[in-house]
Amino acid sequence: MVVSRLSLELRFRGTKLRGLKCRLTRLTRGFLLESSQTTAGQVLLPYLVSGLGMVAAGIVMDAVKHWELFKEMSEVFILVPALVGLKGNLEMTLASRLSTAANTGQMDEAQQQWRMVFCNLALIQIQATVVGFLAAVAAVALGRVTGGRVDVIQAAVLCASSVTTAFIAALSLGIVMVAVIVCSKKVGINPDNVATPIAASLGDLITLSLLAGVSNFFFIHRDVWYLPCLVFSFFMFLIPAWAIIASRSPPIRKVLKSGWQPVILAMSISSFGGLILDKTVSNPDFEGMAVFTPVINGVGGNLAAIQASRLSTYLHRWSVPGALPSRMSGNCPGPCAAFCSPDVNSRSAGVLVTLVIPGHLLFLYAIHLLQVGHTAMTTTFILCYLTAALLQVVILLYGASLMVRWLWRRGLDPDNFSIPYLTALGDLLGTGLLALSFRLILMVGPSGTAV
Repeated sequence: MVVSRLSLELRFRGTKLRGLKCRLTRLTRGFLLESSQTTAGQVLLPYLVSGLGMVAAGIVMDAVKHWELFKEMSEVFILVPALVGLKGNLEMTLASRLSTAANTGQMDEAQQQWRMVFCNLALIQIQATVVGFLAAVAAVALGRVTGGRVDVIQAAVLCASSVTTAFIAALSLGIVMVAVIVCSKKVGINPDNVATPIAASLGDLITLSLLAGVSNFFFIHRDVWYLPCLVFSFFMFLIPAWAIIASRSPPIRKVLKSGWQPVILAMSISSFGGLILDKTVSNPDFEGMAVFTPVINGVGGNLAAIQASRLSTYLHRWSVPGALPSRMSGNCPGPCAAFCSPDVNSRSAGVLVTLVIPGHLLFLYAIHLLQVGHTAMTTTFILCYLTAALLQVVILLYGASLMVRWLWRRGLDPDNFSIPYLTALGDLLGTGLLALSFRLILMVGPSGTAV
C-alpha cells in the first residue's frame, strides 16, 4: 500500500494571497490497518517481557526497603513513582514521537534521522535534570507536610540522588529507544507496538536500581557535605549545552519551550502516588506492596502508552492538528464504543484489555515461584488484585481515547502531552487501588482468606 500526502501552504498579506507552496509526499510503506491478531502478535512478547522486568523491579524494591537508607530517609519512597514515571514522561514520550516520525516518513533520510535522534536525546536530558530536581523538592515538601524530618544534608542527598538517577536513566533508556525504533522499521514491525513496552520493561528496573545505588552512595558519604552539591551543580551546568543541541530542530525547539506542563504535572501526580507508597510499604498490614506496586503500575501505564501512541500515529496520518478525521469527528465515544466498535482504534483497545488478566496471572505466578512478596496467593487476594488491575487499565485506555482526541482538537501533539498524564494517572490509580485491595483483604481476614 502506498500513501500519498498533499501539503498545501497559502501565504496571505492582509486579505490578498501572496504565495502558494505545494508538497506531495509518497510513503512507500504506507499505513496498513492492522488486524487484531497482528496487533496482539506484535504486542504480546514485549508486553510479557516488560511485565517480567517490572516483577524484577518489584523484587529490587522489596529488597532495598530494608536498607538503613530507606529506614532513616523514608522520603526516598516518594521519589520512586516520580522517577520511575520518567519512563512515561520522557522515554515513552520519546518513543511515541520517534514512532510517529518513523511511520510518517520523517526518518527516511539518514541526515534527517540522526538530527531528530540527537535533538530528542538532548531534550530528554534537559527534562530529566529539571524533573529530577523538582521530584526531590516535592519529596522533601510532602515529607515535611506528613510529619517527617528532613535536614539540610538529607535534602541535598535527595536532590543529588534524584538528579543523577534521572540523568543516567534517561540517557541510557533514550539510546535503547532509538535503537529499538530504527531496528523495528528495518524489519517491518510497527514501532508503536514494541517501543513503549520495551521502555517500560527496562525503565522500572534500571531506575529503581540506580536510585537505590546512587542514594545509598550519597547516604554513606553524607559526612562529605559538599559532594551532593558538586554533583548536583555539575548536571545543572550541562543544561545550556543540551539546550543548544535540542534547539537545532524546530519541532524540538517548540517542545523545549512549551512541553513542560505535562511533564511537571505528571511528576506531581506521581508524587502523590509515592506518598501512598511511603505510608504503606513499611506497614506490616500492607506487606507485599513493594513487590506488587511496580507491576500493577507498570502494566497499566504500558498498555495506556501503547494505545496513546497508536492513536497519535493514526491522527498524524489521516488529519492535521485541530481537525479530527471523519471517522473520529463525532461526539466523544462512550465506553462501549471505545472498546467494542469495529473501528481500528477500538479493536486495538479491546486487544490490550484482553491481555490484562492473562498477563497479571503470569506475573503473579512468577512472584510466587520466586517466593517474594510475602503475600499468600489466596483466591481472595488474586481476585482483588486482578479486579484492581483490570479497572485501572480500562480507566486508562478510555482516558487515552478521550485525552488524545481532546489534545488533537486543541492543536496539541498527543505524542508530547498524553503519555506523561496517562502514566502518572496509572501510578496513582495503581498504587491507590492496590492499597484498597490490601485493606479489603484485611477486612475479610477473619473468614480465613486473609493475606
